[in-house]
Amino acid sequence: MMPHMLTRSLDRAATSFILIVAACGILIPLSNLLLPAGSALQVPTYLVALWGKYVCYAILALSIDLIWGYCGILSLGHGAFFALGGYAMGMYLMRQIGSRGVYGNPILPDFMVFLNWPKLPWYWYGFDMFWFAALMVVVVPGLLAFCFGWLAFRSRVTGVYLSIITQAMTYALLLAFFRNDFGFGGNNGLTDFKDILGFNVQAEGTRAALFALSCLALIVAFAICRGVVSSKLGKVLIAIRDAESRTRFLGYRVESYKLFVFTLSACMAGVAGALYVPQVGIINPSEFAPGNSIEAVIWVAVGGRGTLIGAALGAIVVNYAKTFFTSGALAPYWLFMLGALFVLVTLLLPKGIVGTFNFWWEPFKTKRTEGNAESAAREDGISEPKLAE
Repeated sequence: MMPHMLTRSLDRAATSFILIVAACGILIPLSNLLLPAGSALQVPTYLVALWGKYVCYAILALSIDLIWGYCGILSLGHGAFFALGGYAMGMYLMRQIGSRGVYGNPILPDFMVFLNWPKLPWYWYGFDMFWFAALMVVVVPGLLAFCFGWLAFRSRVTGVYLSIITQAMTYALLLAFFRNDFGFGGNNGLTDFKDILGFNVQAEGTRAALFALSCLALIVAFAICRGVVSSKLGKVLIAIRDAESRTRFLGYRVESYKLFVFTLSACMAGVAGALYVPQVGIINPSEFAPGNSIEAVIWVAVGGRGTLIGAALGAIVVNYAKTFFTSGALAPYWLFMLGALFVLVTLLLPKGIVGTFNFWWEPFKTKRTEGNAESAAREDGISEPKLAE
């Protein structure tokens, strides 16, 4: 039933998006590994890691678009779930260092040895096993989102008040993870990773595999989102977005729907963070910064809220622009440019890039469909009845 629902939810644009991402996930790693260095078609390893980071951001943007574009929940703290998933993966990678650290302690990470921790904290137990870390990547962000959402939605906190509370949540986590006695590396965070599943994190093959896995995760996340928004559940979510009070009056348990989609979105963000960390090589409290969550919302707005494809495209386009403009003379002005981009998109393209394209394309598509139907009717000898004079 689930595969049938996902297949039914994929239109031509969605199928094309999946095929493009799949092609990138296959061709880019093969180009990096098989073609000789210096070849015009060879993708350097640093670009593989950079584009892998963009793909992780695209998954985060999808998770935000699912709740904001289709349910009207504007979260300004989704970076917290992204960072928690990253920390869960970072803890596993730190445990894999073992005695190869600076201080040679087979159990304690270097920062714990430096701070004279006598033993490993209980919440680090189990992170020496990949399956446990992978489970925590989903469980920790999902559990936090469930608890937060249960309290917020049950109290019927909506609109700007909910946005402010989510921002306060991620700022509180930022302050907590900055503390050295919290057990997560303080302001330096977790870094100096060596292996993942026994493979060197810095190796070209590992980088290529992580990129391919990120593309696969993007495809799965997109398919899940399409399955949700194209189902009856998605219709209820849109109704909640457009008229929450009326939907509640019709007998729907609005809080349960919002809680489900908010928790699902947080789990997706956690997976994105887990894939992000081994490709970047570090996770620190700056990932909890409220500015990061606000920037992710801008990605969705630029690409097109409520389109899914636009959210992923916006994340890639904006981050590519960020990489391009922060490497030259315009670097000090990047934040001003980002703010100006958001303002211009809001004023000139309120539906975003993909949303505006769909708005312009829809009349032409409808006209072409009607023309094809009329042509087919004429070929079959069917004509509309004429009114009697």
